[in-house]
Amino acid sequence: MNNQTLILIQCQDAVGLVASVAHIIAKHHLNIVTMREFVDEENHKFFVRVVCSGVPAATALLQQDLEENLPARAQVSINPAREKKLVILVTKEHHCLADILVRHFFKTLNASIKAVVGNYDTLQEFTEKFDIPYHCVSHENKSKEEFEQELADTIMPYQPDYIVLAKFMRILSPAFVAKFENKLINIHHSFLPAFIGANPYRQAYKRGVKIIGATAHYVTNDLDEGPIIVQRTKSINHSYDVPNLVTAGKEIEKAVLSHAIHLLTEDRVMLQGNKTIVFE
Repeated sequence: MNNQTLILIQCQDAVGLVASVAHIIAKHHLNIVTMREFVDEENHKFFVRVVCSGVPAATALLQQDLEENLPARAQVSINPAREKKLVILVTKEHHCLADILVRHFFKTLNASIKAVVGNYDTLQEFTEKFDIPYHCVSHENKSKEEFEQELADTIMPYQPDYIVLAKFMRILSPAFVAKFENKLINIHHSFLPAFIGANPYRQAYKRGVKIIGATAHYVTNDLDEGPIIVQRTKSINHSYDVPNLVTAGKEIEKAVLSHAIHLLTEDRVMLQGNKTIVFE
C-alpha cells in the first residue's frame, strides 16, 4: 500500500464528475486501480473511493485541484491514516473482545488497539495477556454523568479513530455520543425490537424463530438505530435449544463486528444521513 494513493470524495452530484476526477488524477500522473462510485439520487450526493498506483508529487496540489473542480463544499480526503487507532469498550462478555484481540495479535485487523476499557475488571487479565492496557471504570455508586465523564477522560488521551462497543452493556447519553460523533461502533443481536430486555434468546426460542442475526452500526442518540454498517443472518430450526441459539448468536456477532471494523479501517464506509455507503 505504500506506493498507492487512496482518495475519498463526497459532494453534490453533477454531470461529468467521474470524468473530471479521472482527468485530474491522470494529470497528477497517477493510474486508477479501482474506482467505486455511487450517486444518491434522492439527495443528489456523489460518493467515490479511488485507489491509484503511485503517489502524487504534491498531495496538497492534488487536493486543491480536486476541490477547485468539484462542487462547492466537497469533502476530499487523500491518504487518510493507514492504521486506525481503536479503543474497545467491554462489560463482561468475552467473545467479541477475544476475536478482536486475536485478529490484532496476528496483525489482520489493519488497526492498532490502544486500550480496552471496561466497567468491570472481568476481562482485565485476559486483555493484559496481549500487552494491551486495560482500564476499569466502574459505574457503581456514580451518577451517569460522573461515570461517562470518567469514561471520556480515560478514552480521550488515546485519540481513537473509532471506539468499538464489544458487548458494552451500558446505554450512553446524548452528551457522551456527541463527544465522539461518528466514532462509536456497536453490535447488537437481530431480535430487536421484537425481543427486548433480558434473555432475548429465550424469548426467541419460545416464539420459534427461524432466523437469527446481528447488526453492527454507528451509535447515535436513537438507541440501536444508528447507520448500519454490516448485517448478517443465519437460518435455524426447531433443533436449536437456548444454549445453541446463544452460541450461534455469538458467532454471528463476532463475524459481523470484525467485518465492520475491517470496512472502517480500510476507509470503505461513508455516511449519508442515517445510512451508510459501503464500498465492499
